[in-house]
Amino acid sequence: MQKIKRFINSNLVVTYSLLGVMALVFVFECLSSRRLALFGSAIDSGTLLNFGSLFNPLVVIFNQWWRLITAQFIHINFLHFASNAVMIYYVSQLLEPTLGKLKYLSIFLLTGIGGNLMSLAFGSDMTVSAGASTSLFGLFGVVLALVWDNQTPAMTAIKQQFLALAILNLVMDLFISDINIQGHFGGLLFGVLFGIIFGGQKNQKLYATRWRIVAIFATIILTLILIGIGMQVSI
Repeated sequence: MQKIKRFINSNLVVTYSLLGVMALVFVFECLSSRRLALFGSAIDSGTLLNFGSLFNPLVVIFNQWWRLITAQFIHINFLHFASNAVMIYYVSQLLEPTLGKLKYLSIFLLTGIGGNLMSLAFGSDMTVSAGASTSLFGLFGVVLALVWDNQTPAMTAIKQQFLALAILNLVMDLFISDINIQGHFGGLLFGVLFGIIFGGQKNQKLYATRWRIVAIFATIILTLILIGIGMQVSI
């Protein structure tokens, strides 16, 4: 009982829970596909679709909008899962204690949805997309929003580090095939917006009300635009 209480009260309980769900889903993917997808191999598209990966025609034509969420927890092989998990754990050590459990969870899911909306709007309609990297880039964006105007040496170092990570990963996306760069960019953009809206300590707001209102309207307008573009599926 004490171990359960310590886990619930942990500063990273949401992070551990999210990573645990992703790991469990990946195990079931391997069992379902009867394939141990470690590095060179990958889970087949049929299994990915059955587990809830993003496929634009299914979202638009069959109204399976829940895939915008479920795709965040699905990975194509162990390397895909491990690389995302390590980076999410790294970023979350700063974000979850700063934002609080509920706010952190909300931002994780919402930026993932935002990234997948960008993929729906501008990605290939015949590509199966999956992975938590949309949420990971969202977390990058939140960190940048939180530290952007903070000129202390420590915060400046964090800003430079995460800005470099985001840019480096986006540049690498340009040279690696089968990478969902639209989803990554979308996650980063929504992360900045949600960082402005929700950013700050657990019960504090970092940005002035006018900037949070602007960010709220920008988020709503961007979401509607992406949905509108995404609805034009070509098969």
